[in-house]
Amino acid sequence: MPLWTLVHVGLLGSLVLQSSPAPVDPLQPSTTPTEFITSMQDRYDRMTVPVTIEGQGPYRFMIDTGSQATVVTRALSEKLQLPQIGNATVVGMASTARVKLVALDGLEFAARVFDNIEAPQLEAYHIGADGILGLDSLQDMRVQINFREDTIAVDEARRLGGNRGFEIVVRARRKLGRLIITDAQIDGVRTDVILDTGAQWSIANLALKRKLRANRSEVASSMDVNGNLLTGTRDFARVIKIKGMRLENVPIVFTDSPAFDALELSEKPALILGMSSLRAFDRVAIDFSSREVLFDLPPSSQTNIEIRMIDKASIL
Repeated sequence: MPLWTLVHVGLLGSLVLQSSPAPVDPLQPSTTPTEFITSMQDRYDRMTVPVTIEGQGPYRFMIDTGSQATVVTRALSEKLQLPQIGNATVVGMASTARVKLVALDGLEFAARVFDNIEAPQLEAYHIGADGILGLDSLQDMRVQINFREDTIAVDEARRLGGNRGFEIVVRARRKLGRLIITDAQIDGVRTDVILDTGAQWSIANLALKRKLRANRSEVASSMDVNGNLLTGTRDFARVIKIKGMRLENVPIVFTDSPAFDALELSEKPALILGMSSLRAFDRVAIDFSSREVLFDLPPSSQTNIEIRMIDKASIL
């Protein structure tokens, strides 16, 4: 029986700030072109899409660019009678856990069918959906989120309009399937940044906290994908600079996490940029095929995070 180690840097539960609750702005569904899948916002503010499995469904699966593997819940696995083929060690934000690994065929979404998937089995109340579409299902595609229209699209870049309309295009490097922006700066500190559609909040490691000398004591807590409690301290980054743009007043939770260790990012400053920060943009695209991350800036801020252009030469 195989034993896998899978890293899930996203999949945060509802994060509770002990001094002030985090606001939630519900999305309203809208009518969109056929190539787009209308998104549904679950209670953790993450985007989900309908999928079918061997013709059954649809089921709600979350698009998670921080999850190494496609995942099914225990309830769905038992309903579909998926065969167990081994075990996997899942690395969450707060913990590691041994889980069952099941065989999954006939997974269909966005006009594509995937077979021979080896999927970890997790509990539905830890992930807030019927399953997760992870990096093993996304590697040759672009994940494109339109926050103006509350839609998510997964397809080849050319079928989604290419780079047309995006103001900032950033090259990234690949590590364990993820795209990492390596030339970002947070309050003057060079930082590796991972865009994670499965994380509600932006999470930083303790190496960045030490560099920034962040000392606020507001405690934040969350349940990770394995059902274990993540705790950290909440502070604000004054300025995050990423090629030609700057984000101001960005809330960050600092914590010591085994996920940073698994990604070999515990010793140098690193940040997981979650949905609460990404929603400040009009559109965001993560293109695994070209290793590009694309941003479309809003005409005015729709959140407490301010976004400004700083380098006209970077506008494409």
